[in-house]
Amino acid sequence: MADIESIVKDLVAKLTGNNALLESFKKDPVKTIKEKLGINISDDQIQAVIAAVTSKLGLEKAGGLLDKIKGLFGK
Repeated sequence: MADIESIVKDLVAKLTGNNALLESFKKDPVKTIKEKLGINISDDQIQAVIAAVTSKLGLEKAGGLLDKIKGLFGK
């Protein structure tokens, strides 16, 4: 099992230093994490990572991103 906390720290660092990557994450967080960042984790883990990264970056206020993420997984 991947260490979610270290993945979140790594993603936050990468996203805050790269506006293009941050915009990609805002539009499609799952694709950005899996394809552009090469992180291969389970769907349950990816939901936790997306929620944590979104919270740390204050993105949940930007366009209801969490609602969009939940919609991706049918929840």
